[in-house]
Amino acid sequence: LLNPLSKQKAQRYEAVKWVMVFAIGVCTGLVGLFVDFFVRLFTQLKFRVVQSSVEECTEKGCLALSLLELLGFNLTFVFLASLLVLIQPVAAGSGIPEIKCYLNGVKVPGVVRLRTVVCKAMGVLFSVAGGLFVGKEGPMIHSGAVVGAGLPQFQSISLRKIQFNFPYFRSDRDKRDFVSAGAAAGVAAAFGAPIGGTLFSLEEGSSFWNQGLTWKVLFCSMAATFTLNFFRSGIQFGSWGSFQLPGLLNFGEFKCSESDKKCHLWTAVDLGFFILMGIVGGLLGATFNCLNKRLAKYRMRNVHPKPKLVRVLESLLVSLTTTVVVFVASMVLGECRQMSSTSHSGNDTLSLQGMSEDVNSSIKTFFCPNETYNDMATLFFNPQESAILQLFHQDGTFSPVTLSLFFLLYFLLSCWTYGISVPSGLFVPSLLCGAAFGRLVANLLKSYIGLDHIYSGTFALIGAAAFLGGVVRMTISLTVILIESTNEITYGLPIMITLMVAKWTGDFFNKGIYDIHVNLRGVPLLEWETEVEMDKLRASDIMEPNLTYVYPHTRIQSLVSILRTTVHHAFPVVTENRGNEREFMKGNQLISNNIKFKKSSILTRAGEQRKRSQSMKSYPSSELRNMCDEHIATEEPPEKEDLLQQMLERRYTPYPNLYPDQSPSEEWTMEERFRPLTFHGLILRSQLVTLLVRGVCYSESQSSASQPRLSHAEMSEDYPRYPDIHDLDLTLLNPRMIVDVTPYMNPSPFAVSPNTHVSQVFNLFRTMGLRHLPVVNAVGEIVGIITRHNLTHEFLQARLRQHYQTI
Repeated sequence: LLNPLSKQKAQRYEAVKWVMVFAIGVCTGLVGLFVDFFVRLFTQLKFRVVQSSVEECTEKGCLALSLLELLGFNLTFVFLASLLVLIQPVAAGSGIPEIKCYLNGVKVPGVVRLRTVVCKAMGVLFSVAGGLFVGKEGPMIHSGAVVGAGLPQFQSISLRKIQFNFPYFRSDRDKRDFVSAGAAAGVAAAFGAPIGGTLFSLEEGSSFWNQGLTWKVLFCSMAATFTLNFFRSGIQFGSWGSFQLPGLLNFGEFKCSESDKKCHLWTAVDLGFFILMGIVGGLLGATFNCLNKRLAKYRMRNVHPKPKLVRVLESLLVSLTTTVVVFVASMVLGECRQMSSTSHSGNDTLSLQGMSEDVNSSIKTFFCPNETYNDMATLFFNPQESAILQLFHQDGTFSPVTLSLFFLLYFLLSCWTYGISVPSGLFVPSLLCGAAFGRLVANLLKSYIGLDHIYSGTFALIGAAAFLGGVVRMTISLTVILIESTNEITYGLPIMITLMVAKWTGDFFNKGIYDIHVNLRGVPLLEWETEVEMDKLRASDIMEPNLTYVYPHTRIQSLVSILRTTVHHAFPVVTENRGNEREFMKGNQLISNNIKFKKSSILTRAGEQRKRSQSMKSYPSSELRNMCDEHIATEEPPEKEDLLQQMLERRYTPYPNLYPDQSPSEEWTMEERFRPLTFHGLILRSQLVTLLVRGVCYSESQSSASQPRLSHAEMSEDYPRYPDIHDLDLTLLNPRMIVDVTPYMNPSPFAVSPNTHVSQVFNLFRTMGLRHLPVVNAVGEIVGIITRHNLTHEFLQARLRQHYQTI
């Protein structure tokens, strides 16, 4: 039975987790509110000044001046965004690839730091206000993830002085759970889609998932949505507590006008067109990804190696080009279209009135006579969200030429923009691009094929879904996000079919944009499952046989040299299995199987020992001399006949005192070389460094029982930034002292047999969120270790090629 104290402790832990999840949701909502408020403020200021200038200059003929004003605003904002990215380079881009890596189990340096979220939120505010073709939704997801990682720690590397004694959640697994919740809250705040956020976290992010986490993530998403909704409704409408503006991006309500009896939102006939749009969307998305990949490779070769100022100049060049294109296209290429007389009159609800007023108020009449508007300027001279609403809900028409040109310009410029060093999302530009494509299809079907029942808004929405699906290749989460954003459940089937078709079409040519950027960075991301043909390989084919190991009782000199000469994060704890030696040469089948794995590993042991002894030169010379002069001769105890006596003597020393001084040397006989290594457990680098820093050791004259004991809280006190072995002051350590690592190692880690199929190894590694998987043979000897690197697609492909060559 659980003792009442530990039960109470578990309940308190769970309660604190729920409180933290709620706090993460609220804080993410507030970050969204901050970004939205300032983007709106700066954009309104910019457009107000430029619009009045354009209206004046149309008569006076000083349009160049208006262009200079617009350039002044845009270049200033983009310059500020680039400067923020120079402070924290990880803040560039949307942040979704980095968060995807983090949730997959790869630590990207600096990705969840406080400084990152400050630079990200401020930077995206400037890059959106600066008129670049970027969205604020991707960075919201990154910001939410950083809030999720930082808030439960109650400490920050940027604010070192603020330290709370908060003993909970000092492990990678807890942190990753909170990052999943934060990323979901970011999606929920961006689109007003709490369920979509939860599914995004499940589909795109987490390597391992459990039922309890689902519930907490959904709660966190709800908290974020309603925090943002509460404040935005209050600030914009003055009606606190009315909850009218669910997310940063709202698609409005899709409704046929009451006068038009033929109109339906969609019909069965339309589904055929939707499937075709899905195919085209997939092709366009694949083209977008291909162009963006080439651009990213070009940047990696030619821009990134140069001084940081070059990146800022590139951002300014993109901003300059975008501004000039927007201005010139609006002035020269726009057409004057007739205003529509019916603008949703008869709708009483405040939100709908607000929506239709919003749609009609964002019409731009540049260079057009009364009662007409400039369709190109209406799309370009508005915030992107307003332009999307125009394409979804504007009763007036956009000419096919305008839509085609707008689509082409937006496609090329947003492709060029994604990847420059400013914080930038990809959702809104893709939605806007796709909406123009969808609206174009609706126009063509209405004008040239004569299908009167078509509702343009539906086609714009399906086009947006097709293009976005073709670019990012998300399925279930994107379907739910779009349904939640439209508040129209009848759109579920067409959106789902379109997204599936777009994904399959795009996957035929290349990967999604986020996967492409993850691959370009060389991050060892693990897919959901391996290919079927990989089952021709076994664990022994992919494992790393050259082991760096420690003994249960190890000298400090050896520990320091092991840690200084390797970068491994975990080390097997082994003893040399002397009992098996005699059997070994007699050809015992189980043990002689080991030769296959041992040959390559044994030859490196002596070299490794030489490397270790060289690294000891950093010790103070007097200590070093003692260490090198003394040579410990260890004699093997004579074999005792009395087994009971042996067992009694061993009871207090579960692991024999073996020192790394006995590691292989070149003079060893064949028998000594193949001394089997019995596996006892795994110990982490961070644990070893902590033991050295805190002086946990005993001297030769004492027993290991005299070694000081550290509690779990003391061991994890420095999480998440453990001290580095290279910063250790060696003068304080006596190299002859011995560390007993057995109380701190994990004595029962997940392990596999050398003959396990790769698919089983992969599933175990992926679902349990492992970082190291020892390969242990039938008699408990370690023959290799598998890490994330050994399970990446490229590594497995290379091993499969080797396998075919040896057959």
